[in-house]
Amino acid sequence: MQEIKCPKCGEVFQVDESGYAAIVKQVRDKEFSKEIQTREKQFESDKENSVELAKLEAEREYTEKLNKKEAEIAKLKSEIETEQLIKKSAVNEIAAEKDKEIAELKNKLDSFNKDKELEINKLITKMKTELSQKDNCITKLTGEKELTEKEFQLKEQSIKDKYETEIRFKEEEIERLKDYKLKLSTKMVGESLEQHCETEFNRLRATGFQKAYFEKDNDAKSGSKGDYIYRDYDFDGGEFISIMFEMKNETDTTSTKKKNTDFLKELDKDRKEKNCEYAVLVSLLEPENELYNTGIVDMSHHFEKMYVVRPQFFIPIITLLRNAALNSLQYKKELAMIQAQNIDITNFEAEMNDFKDKFARNVRISSEKFQKAIAEIDKTIKHLEKTKEALLSSDKHLQLANDKAEDLSIRKLTKNSPMIREKFDALKLTTSKRK
Repeated sequence: MQEIKCPKCGEVFQVDESGYAAIVKQVRDKEFSKEIQTREKQFESDKENSVELAKLEAEREYTEKLNKKEAEIAKLKSEIETEQLIKKSAVNEIAAEKDKEIAELKNKLDSFNKDKELEINKLITKMKTELSQKDNCITKLTGEKELTEKEFQLKEQSIKDKYETEIRFKEEEIERLKDYKLKLSTKMVGESLEQHCETEFNRLRATGFQKAYFEKDNDAKSGSKGDYIYRDYDFDGGEFISIMFEMKNETDTTSTKKKNTDFLKELDKDRKEKNCEYAVLVSLLEPENELYNTGIVDMSHHFEKMYVVRPQFFIPIITLLRNAALNSLQYKKELAMIQAQNIDITNFEAEMNDFKDKFARNVRISSEKFQKAIAEIDKTIKHLEKTKEALLSSDKHLQLANDKAEDLSIRKLTKNSPMIREKFDALKLTTSKRK
């Protein structure tokens, strides 16, 4: 039995457990409904203020851009009009000059022959062509002006559509948050938040995350583990993004850990141990903290690639990070290709330098051998010159000997030998008689 004291009369009376529970539930439901109504009014007021600010900001940006475009159009119009005046003046001057030339040519027309008439016709045709080109230029500038105006109108409409879409998206998001808040129960304890996130992901897996992996982290070898690991892969099977998730609701607090920041260090440790690129804390803690109630909170100033979100931003944070990774995936592939090309260029340069070194070495060896051959040829030439000199000297001596032999006679041989001379004379006499 429970005792209850009346606040008015002060009388104390007893009620059983069921009656006491009913009274407590009645008071709690009433206070909770009152709090919900207060929050709804505040939320509606914040929504209207945000929408109004967004509209004012959009109108201001639109007015600024519109004024800027009008100034640009006015400037273009002024430039076009100035260009048209310049071209018109130039055309008039050319036309006046050409008319003067035509008048002079007409005065001499009678004295010119048919060839001169043909030249005049060619000159007139050239003038017409030039005038036609000027007209085409003016037409082109007019077309460019119209095209600029159309482009401005398209950009203006695009800006309007963009801001209308953003406002509509924010209104839909506000309605969705309002609906989610109504559905959110204080009985979400234990693994209900994890189940909610898993259900939200599986609901979109078949359409938006066909190649993704999203399962509970059951590996506690390092002494701790996160709640879920998300990994996504491209068409080649290569992983391009990974996220470690930790879910915390109002019942997960302890005497020393009551804030979202109290759980970031352990989450960052789990992210690194499981080789995940990002870490996200999905939290219902600190429900009155507007920092976490406004959207996705970047906690990179505490830990690298760390975010804290409410459950309603669970799918948006995955989508944002996944789209960012997809956008950078192409750049990573192109960078890898460029690096491979740089490696090929480096190999080519190395091979070319090796070829240059070997070629230079062969040229050097050939040059050395050539120089040696030239030296040997020089030695041979010197030796042949010495041989030539010796032969020439021998020839001189032979010539002298020949001259001496030709100058030799019987008279000279017997000059100092009278006996031999007598015998030669006797022999000569005998020979003469026989003849």
